Amino acid sequence: MTTEYDSGNIFAKIVRGELPCHKFYEDEATFAFMDIMPRGDGHALVIPKEPARNVLDVEADSLAAVMRTVQKVARASMKAFGADGVTVQQFNEPAGGQVVFHLHFHIIPRFDGVGLKPHTGEMEKPEVLAANAEKLRAALAG
Repeated sequence: MTTEYDSGNIFAKIVRGELPCHKFYEDEATFAFMDIMPRGDGHALVIPKEPARNVLDVEADSLAAVMRTVQKVARASMKAFGADGVTVQQFNEPAGGQVVFHLHFHIIPRFDGVGLKPHTGEMEKPEVLAANAEKLRAALAG
């Protein structure tokens, strides 16, 4: 099993601007965008710009920056989607459920009585992702 960081992973390509995404937040250390296969309305991802495979190898300062952004996005998700709660998920290594090997946190707005959709691999319509990104952008702006 390899545990080396692969700079060719999809999230590294997104950070470098080589692949498109529905970004709604960026600062000097972090990047936030919509999950293209959402498990709930408003499902977003937060990643560090610094290369890190997962929480096991990330530098402490980078992790702190990511967690500040995770908190901002979680609060914005509650506001933007009128959510009753929020689920924050993070997976490490294949046995832990990690599929993309660049540290990332899932932020999923939650609603009483509504379960998470299964991870089917089906992509959301781009216009839905764009609208959800705009809702988050507006909530982050105040």
